[in-house]
Amino acid sequence: MSNETYSFQTRLLHNNHKYDELTGAVSVPIQHASTFHQKSVEEFGPYDYGRSGNPTREALEETIASLEGGSHGFAYSSGMAAISLSFMILSQGDHVVLTKDVYGGTFRFVTQVLTRLGIEHTFVDMTNLEEVAANIQENTKVLYVETPSNPTLKITNIQAISKLAKQHNCLTFVDNTFMTPALQRPLELGADVVLHSATKFIGGHSDVIAGLAVVNDDELASQFKFLQNSFGAVLGVQDAWIVLRGLKTLHIRMEHSSKAADVLAKWLNEVPEVKNVYYSGLPTHPGYQLQAEQATGHGAVFSFELEDYEAVKRFVEYVKIPVFAVSLGAVESILSYPATMSHGSMPKDEREKRGISDGLLRISVGLEKVDDLIADFDQAFAKLRQKEQV
Repeated sequence: MSNETYSFQTRLLHNNHKYDELTGAVSVPIQHASTFHQKSVEEFGPYDYGRSGNPTREALEETIASLEGGSHGFAYSSGMAAISLSFMILSQGDHVVLTKDVYGGTFRFVTQVLTRLGIEHTFVDMTNLEEVAANIQENTKVLYVETPSNPTLKITNIQAISKLAKQHNCLTFVDNTFMTPALQRPLELGADVVLHSATKFIGGHSDVIAGLAVVNDDELASQFKFLQNSFGAVLGVQDAWIVLRGLKTLHIRMEHSSKAADVLAKWLNEVPEVKNVYYSGLPTHPGYQLQAEQATGHGAVFSFELEDYEAVKRFVEYVKIPVFAVSLGAVESILSYPATMSHGSMPKDEREKRGISDGLLRISVGLEKVDDLIADFDQAFAKLRQKEQV
């Protein structure tokens, strides 16, 4: 049986980098070399300078490419490095159509950096195919998708957007950070580029900053390789090894956290103090059926809305188990406040247009027992009620 016929869960452990061919070590060697000796003026080996290539980083790039069903992977110094350098295939005068409720860092890059380079953009409701089609221009080169979107968890039809892009000679980029290839593989649905903040679920332990990109086209891969080498925002070898280690437990972590998120979201949906729960795992969510069709789960991240900023402030003070922090996708549950964290770089009026109110909180469910999380949230809401009654 070849590696490719194994299940995803098994391939996380049994792949081309299962052990070191030279020593038999059951761990990818960390090659700290910044430069590599060449045999002669005329005969160069596979590596010359660490920025251009390194066997440890290459092991991660090959692994993520295989897991996403792509041909070439690229590892960067952060998720934003992966996103930013992917946009660098564009030129002055090009145009991008993006998911309206995109990650704040992506919004900042597109609106404050790409515009200085003469690259235009339009934000749309990517769940509305007619609106997307109506905003594609002659100079549109990329349709940028984030699904589920951050932080309002809207679900975009990847296959339909990819088909639309091809009709207009555009590329489809998909940020797959929330789902990971454990739950969703956009390249198999027609996308051209898959992006990850590997800092999140892929790394999974709040101990590394990393970004990944995967493509399935040799010409596109050549462009990405050129840009990766030219900009030099490559992932360090120690960090590459940490991400590889995190990948080994990705399936079991996503499985547990997704199940727990489903239970917690449904519980929160019945709490009187919660105005809205944004989670595609709720049957009432507009994207519930679509997500079930294009992914194998609903993920471990969702948002819920309280009455206002004061309610958020008190709830965060009372809740004990989740860390209150920027980021998501870790073994510990992480509670975030999008208005000042993930979308702090987005102006208030732009946030509010996207449903990111001052009462919105985002939770990334970790590996705790979900009963303990519910009990913790319950006591926090009880204190919130007591405070309101005083």
